[in-house]
Amino acid sequence: MAGMQQRPNLIYIVADDLGFADLGCYGGRASGFGPVSPRIDALAAGGLRLTDGYANAPVCSPTRFALMTMRYQYRLRGGMEEPINSRTRGSTTLGLPAEIPTLPSLLRDAGYATALIGKWHLGYPPAFGPLRSGYDEFFGIMAGGVDYFTHCSSRGDHDLYIGEQEHREVGYLTDVLSRRAVGYVERMAAPARAGRPFFLSLHYTAPHWPWETRDDEAVAGDVKDNLFHLHGGNIHTYRRMIHHMDEGIGWLVEALRTAGQLENTLIVFTSDNGGERFSDNWPLVGGKMDLTEGGIRVPWIAHWPVVIAPGSTSAQHCMTMDWSATLLELGGGRAHPDYPLDGVSLARVLRDPDHGFERPLYWRMNHRRQRALRLGDWKYLKVDEHEYLFEIPADARERANLAERHPERLAALREAWLRWDATVPAIPEDATVSVGYSYRDMPQR
Repeated sequence: MAGMQQRPNLIYIVADDLGFADLGCYGGRASGFGPVSPRIDALAAGGLRLTDGYANAPVCSPTRFALMTMRYQYRLRGGMEEPINSRTRGSTTLGLPAEIPTLPSLLRDAGYATALIGKWHLGYPPAFGPLRSGYDEFFGIMAGGVDYFTHCSSRGDHDLYIGEQEHREVGYLTDVLSRRAVGYVERMAAPARAGRPFFLSLHYTAPHWPWETRDDEAVAGDVKDNLFHLHGGNIHTYRRMIHHMDEGIGWLVEALRTAGQLENTLIVFTSDNGGERFSDNWPLVGGKMDLTEGGIRVPWIAHWPVVIAPGSTSAQHCMTMDWSATLLELGGGRAHPDYPLDGVSLARVLRDPDHGFERPLYWRMNHRRQRALRLGDWKYLKVDEHEYLFEIPADARERANLAERHPERLAALREAWLRWDATVPAIPEDATVSVGYSYRDMPQR
């Protein structure tokens, strides 16, 4: 690793419930107001776009456990909630324990300044919290979702914090987070120039429900008792919410450029899981809570001008914890020997997008007893009691079940999944599944 001044600043941007094709650079269509995501698309055009990247789970908090620990989320009790909900406030077990090494704690040990701006969703103080898991600074929400204007959670609790102190601020949450991120970069530019790089987690709630654009403050009173907002929203509002996030990312990039930090800052952008009810997941099927491709395949974009050639693409298979392992390696951090990583670094792929390696990817869900394994071109999937085998490059939509045509391959992948499953703790009886809506609320595919 080069000297301190050569290490990049690291920015990990995570959208919430963004669909695979919601962005223009992933085939998304322009809206009535124009391109939905021009600034994110520009990051992809100036860097690396992955076509076969995944989230660690099809729902938010399990993916965030993996992002933070660089290990399968199933290794921690809180990671088996689908997802952690606001009723866990006060729990001493359903969260990210402070003693567990994390990406920010290991980077901090390696000399980085660390901050989380946005969504935490890994348990509540006093047992859990960002400042207890490696972040020097925190500005954002503890819960899984809040109203964009009142900043209240689904329980009605006000949920916006600086550190662990409640903080009240007027503003549309997406913009509030973006401006805080800009301020952080401006403040950290001088230390970065002097040899202390920064790690910024910018975890938006957009485009997660409730369905509110900057112009929809009046909606807040209508949804305060049910933030799922089952009676409202539409694709036009949803896409505008993505556009607001995109604008904020544009402000952040401009702040980096003005500070002279853009060239040696690695920006990684993704979503915590597949899209929800208004998302575009084409050509994939399913969405949040599903282990079909639409629930787990997500955008992955990396921008780092001094290393990544513009216009790069890669079909390397990867998942959330791999990108966290990548940032750890590039920052000069090392895994704790008692907590070996499940994530695999993609640093070589950044330098050579044509480089590829076999990367088996495993998933498990309590919801509908789902299981999945992606290995090379093939995917083993089980939903309820039904087993499937798909050749993903030819059938990303998972419509042609080849299980009966290739029984030996199905059996081999099933056995591989069972061997992996034996290496992680079983799902406990009291683990909860919070779906939020069902066939009663809207027809499903």
